Amino acid sequence: MSVIDIAAVPGVPETVLTQALLDRLPGNLAPAPWTCSSEALVWTNRGGSAATAALQSVIGGDSGVPAVCGGMVRYTDTPVGSYDEVFGAVGFRRGLGVRGNVAFMAVDSGVSIVGGRTNWAMPKTLASFDGEIASGTTMRAANAVGPSWSVAATPRALGPAIPMFSAAVVLQRFPDGVVRHSKLQMKGRARPALVSVDVESDATLPQWLRPGRHLGAIIESMTFTLGAPYEVR
Repeated sequence: MSVIDIAAVPGVPETVLTQALLDRLPGNLAPAPWTCSSEALVWTNRGGSAATAALQSVIGGDSGVPAVCGGMVRYTDTPVGSYDEVFGAVGFRRGLGVRGNVAFMAVDSGVSIVGGRTNWAMPKTLASFDGEIASGTTMRAANAVGPSWSVAATPRALGPAIPMFSAAVVLQRFPDGVVRHSKLQMKGRARPALVSVDVESDATLPQWLRPGRHLGAIIESMTFTLGAPYEVR
């Protein structure tokens, strides 16, 4: 994928890349699939018109948005090394199933930005992070380039850790206009949590990745594989 195509990966306004960042990005060092190990903090909030608009701005269509998932991830082992991540994804109906689309994602790794945008059309941008993923502790992400935004999350654990197994299909629109599917499979251990979230932005992020108190989970350990994208005809 060329620099022009990397910049053209669609996402919400907070994911726009500056020319200065594009000029210093490396090549794609790790094609799909990726298998990663991490710890994470995730939460859900209801969808609505703003979430639907965020989805339509990325992949189009008139699918309903039943829920939004936000999260902070601390990767300990990936094909491009360790890094932190914040994301906002919208869940939507497609046929008889529910699919996901990542409309917002930011990391503190340039090589991860390139890998995410090139391999899966994930609209990764650059952020700075502080804090930890733990009950009673705040983790915060803020923009390092482009439009001003920040996301902070503080979980309170509600119970013991339990085994977690999940599979999902993620749909992303590539710069050539084609929406491609990728299969995500994960397993780990998670503790239910109540998560206090603060979201600030000069653009639209707080309208759909909503601030407030949300149900979620502290994922103490997780391994997942995100497969190579494919086109459904």
